[in-house]
Amino acid sequence: MTEELSGQSFRGLHMVGGGIHNETLCQWTANAIGKPVWAGPAEGSAIGNMVVQWIAQGELSDIWEARAVIRDSFPIKLYEPADVRLWDEAYGLFGDRT
Repeated sequence: MTEELSGQSFRGLHMVGGGIHNETLCQWTANAIGKPVWAGPAEGSAIGNMVVQWIAQGELSDIWEARAVIRDSFPIKLYEPADVRLWDEAYGLFGDRT
């Protein structure tokens, strides 16, 4: 749906925040969208705030350097979609009831 509305194609979904501790949520999200989910870091808001401050203070040069620091500092867990056909069938039964 997001791709249809935006006119863009996405390789997958990057989830951050405390919800990523729920492995079922992450796996079911991957299943539902039929694309990989990259989960982490859990402290996304705090880390984002911190790197923006480091950029403002000149400790990091730009958002690209900040992203590299984050990527190298925190583990990311990959969830590959599974049972996509079953999820598509369920969407057909319960989804888009406008």
